[in-house]
Amino acid sequence: MSNNLDELKGLVATIAADRAAQKDKEKREGWTKYVALSMIVLAVLAATATQRGASFSSVTMKQLNVATFEQAQASDQWAFYQAKGIKSAISAEERDVLAATPNPDPKRLADLDKKVERYGSEQKEITVEAKKLEAKRDDATAAATAAAKRGSEMGLATTLFQIAISLGGVTLIVKKRWLWSVSMLTGAIATAQMARVLWFM
Repeated sequence: MSNNLDELKGLVATIAADRAAQKDKEKREGWTKYVALSMIVLAVLAATATQRGASFSSVTMKQLNVATFEQAQASDQWAFYQAKGIKSAISAEERDVLAATPNPDPKRLADLDKKVERYGSEQKEITVEAKKLEAKRDDATAAATAAAKRGSEMGLATTLFQIAISLGGVTLIVKKRWLWSVSMLTGAIATAQMARVLWFM
């Protein structure tokens, strides 16, 4: 019986030692739960940066489509301008030929003069409209360029978040606090980059 009691005491001592070792390990590595929590925060920020970057890409595509549409409209106006110029030149040539003939019809000459004047006036109106369309095209192109730049800058923030998360994962494996510090510093830089793109660009 005393042999069984000694075995029981040894088992209790082993269990107590294991518990003490486990508590000591938990105490030493308790900081790792904060690493895991910080990685969750960084993952949420990375997802937000990715979503915002995608929205900048959408704006870029939309504005490029608008610029293309406005350019097509402006090209149509310039083609219309050219057509009016051709009609004006034909009417002016016809007027000059008619004026060079003996006894030209004054009514016909006056009609041709009016046509030349009307086509010139229409060309001025067309020019104004074409330039408005080109200004809209330029505005859309500028907006697309700005959105593309913001998207690219947000891509940098996303990459930095991914690096920070990777470093945090490695921290949990190798249990090195300094690596967590590097991860958090990288995450802070990524957060600053994201804020700069969202509010200061």
